[in-house]
Amino acid sequence: MTPGKRPNVILFITDQQRADHVGFAGNTVLRTPHLDALAADGVRGEQFYVASTTCMSNRATLMTGRMPSLHGVLHNGIPLSRQHTTFVELLRDAGYATALFGKSHLQNFGYDNPNKRGWENANGGTPPPDALRDAHKDHRRGPDYENEWTPLWKQSPDHHVETPFYGFDHVTLCTLHADQVQGDYARWLASRHPDPDSLRGRANAKPDARYRAPQAWRTRLPVDLYPTTFVAEQTSAWIEKHVAEPDAAPFYIQCSFPDPHHPLTPPGKYWDMYDPDAMTLPASFHQEDKPALLAAVHRYTQAGGTREAYAPFSVDERECKEMIALTYGMISLVDDAIGSVVKTLERLGIADDTVIIFTSDHGEMMGDHGIMLKGPLHYRSVARVPFVWRDPALPAPRRGQAMPEVASTLDLAQTILARVGLAPYNGIQGVNLLPWLAGTAAAAPARAGVVVENEPMQFLFDRPARFRVRTLFNGTWRLTLSEDEAACECYDLTQDPQEMHNLWDVPDARAQRDALIAQLAIEMIRLTDTSPLPTAQA
Repeated sequence: MTPGKRPNVILFITDQQRADHVGFAGNTVLRTPHLDALAADGVRGEQFYVASTTCMSNRATLMTGRMPSLHGVLHNGIPLSRQHTTFVELLRDAGYATALFGKSHLQNFGYDNPNKRGWENANGGTPPPDALRDAHKDHRRGPDYENEWTPLWKQSPDHHVETPFYGFDHVTLCTLHADQVQGDYARWLASRHPDPDSLRGRANAKPDARYRAPQAWRTRLPVDLYPTTFVAEQTSAWIEKHVAEPDAAPFYIQCSFPDPHHPLTPPGKYWDMYDPDAMTLPASFHQEDKPALLAAVHRYTQAGGTREAYAPFSVDERECKEMIALTYGMISLVDDAIGSVVKTLERLGIADDTVIIFTSDHGEMMGDHGIMLKGPLHYRSVARVPFVWRDPALPAPRRGQAMPEVASTLDLAQTILARVGLAPYNGIQGVNLLPWLAGTAAAAPARAGVVVENEPMQFLFDRPARFRVRTLFNGTWRLTLSEDEAACECYDLTQDPQEMHNLWDVPDARAQRDALIAQLAIEMIRLTDTSPLPTAQA
């Protein structure tokens, strides 16, 4: 790499992929050779956590370097305000070419909330007018917030993402998941097949009597027409075109795959790549003594609650094994797609000029404690995600090593800006991880751990009112605090890695619990807002 030259940066991000769902994390069943190669040539994070286990919330944190309680994306269904600064805007302002391919999910993309939970009349008085319903007059509605709305993509062939879009000058968009993806992908698919709708959905699926898991069907989409292939193909095509331009600027690309995510529809050979009978049930699958939120999921399912939506649900042993196998198939296809983009970088001779990052927006229960999906359940299976930083500037002894320090999605904006030589904006949070990635830091980051936030609004887990959860992960303990004591949990991750023994009310653990509460309180103070800057002395 030319000294003084700013690097290209490409961030590969998947959807709903656990930290242990990669080969480089020790998974001996799942095959991810391309990601394993990146990890072998880079640094992997062993304790990398999301800022929120909700997709839109964590993606907004990725873009802003700020916690959900500050950027306001407290749950899916709340777009990121266009008034919030993103690190991509700073890259663009510095001359970077910026592009997004695949899933964005910074705005709502197509699910109306049937419960319409929101403002509640707390005292029975005259309701405020719509314009004054929220504490913020920036209501995040209107044309600026309809870029991803799937119904508009279906209604109008002219609908597209207006750029710049949170700092991206180019956007090729995917909305929704699996073989249901819409947006630019649907138009691309229609250009390649005379009847694309005949290939998609449960009604058009190939019969396969071996499988009975919820939200799983054998799609008729071939591998070369599947959304994962589309995202990789479009990314590589843009890179080829861009680097051919005279005096091409360095680029920042977000290559964002909608998979792995329910519904589970790995195409072609990836459907059969893993045998459900060869899958192992999680050690916690049959846990009997369940904390309140976990018990509520099981009651919900037993009472006939839907298993075809986004609320977490319980499964039996066979269903769990099927869903693990099909998820593995989706991940292996993503791995091959990432490999194809990396090969494009190598063929064009720019791999050594490019920082490659890999992570996911949150994890998945995947049968842990007998349930699937996610929510304000801050088990590590949901809160911990894979992370790789492959960088030509890394010292040779660091390549293939692990970064054991606790880190977070919150840190990515700071770290990317630092890597390209740009100062962050006021109010950005997190830590610049470069010293720990390079192995030059003398001590762990100056914080007690990382914080995960959630504010469930659409599925209340049998609780009597909306509640909030804040969790501290410090590497050896997990402390979850809520104003609803039923949601409070405490786990010794060294002695209880499966998080099966909640120590919140155990007398012998009271001192440790209280110390963790104090640490969490300090971190929450540290994460309060420092923006805006004052404009005068008084």
